[in-house]
Amino acid sequence: MTDTEATTTGPPGAPPVGRRRSGHRRRPVTARVPPVVWLLLLVPLAIELFWVFWPAFNSFQLSFTRWYGVGPAEPIGLKNYQNLLHDPIFKTAFENNIIWAIAFGGLSVIIGLALALALNRPRRGVGVYRSAIYLPMVFALAVTGLFWRVLYQPDGPINTVLAAIGIDTGQHQWLADPNTALAAILIAALWRQAGYIMVLYLAGLKGCDPTLEEAAAVDGASWWQRFRFIVFPQLRNVNTVIFAVTVIDSLRTFDIVWAMTRGGPYNSTQLLSTYMYQVGFTLVNLGYGSALAVVIFLLAIAFIITYLVRATREE
Repeated sequence: MTDTEATTTGPPGAPPVGRRRSGHRRRPVTARVPPVVWLLLLVPLAIELFWVFWPAFNSFQLSFTRWYGVGPAEPIGLKNYQNLLHDPIFKTAFENNIIWAIAFGGLSVIIGLALALALNRPRRGVGVYRSAIYLPMVFALAVTGLFWRVLYQPDGPINTVLAAIGIDTGQHQWLADPNTALAAILIAALWRQAGYIMVLYLAGLKGCDPTLEEAAAVDGASWWQRFRFIVFPQLRNVNTVIFAVTVIDSLRTFDIVWAMTRGGPYNSTQLLSTYMYQVGFTLVNLGYGSALAVVIFLLAIAFIITYLVRATREE
């Protein structure tokens, strides 16, 4: 036998089971992948880099400049970010975004989960209820905003219904009042988002093991105990997805606010996204608008990474 060959043997007296060469090296993974696979991977990556990451990088660069869309950009360092700290409209938009993220995210999850638990069991007509609740998700946010704008008119259905049940609002202008405008938009957004969260939780509930809940019921566990200690822990992966979706949706909310109030009245419903649009595309201050876009991006990344790290550690 040569130095480069070896025989693999089993127990004493057993025949050799194979040969291998000690000098043989396995080919790297990259060499074993067919070229067509690399082509199918690299083409979408190139498109993603060109259409997403390159504009994002340019936006990050613009945030350190003063540029109004004409002529060369003037580098100003951190001046845009310093101006954000003294901008009262930015402070209002930032506070509204925090309120929106907590209320929109929290209430949509609670309502969606409650609807999923109520409609999870098969019964007559349950499919109709599911479809009706999910139906608002089919419409675009701008269409939803225009629809609710009609409902909130002084002589619209909402004031009419409230007056019919004995609540005289005096034909209150919900979207023209700074004290009620943000809450009115939030209700419209929840009406649309709750059905989407319900569908996600319904998919998660279908993956739960029903035998565990049945065994707990036989042992005398209450409905709340079964949900808290058996069902909800099995929804951990779904909760991670829903958290990411709601945080991203709350930070990029634009259409429904713009369709209903355009950030008014008196900037009381201004969000970071609507303020960024006004600064960047109405006032054409692209450097300052890019700084706002960077703030939105950092907030989204901070929320999501923090939650994912915590969820990973718990697992």
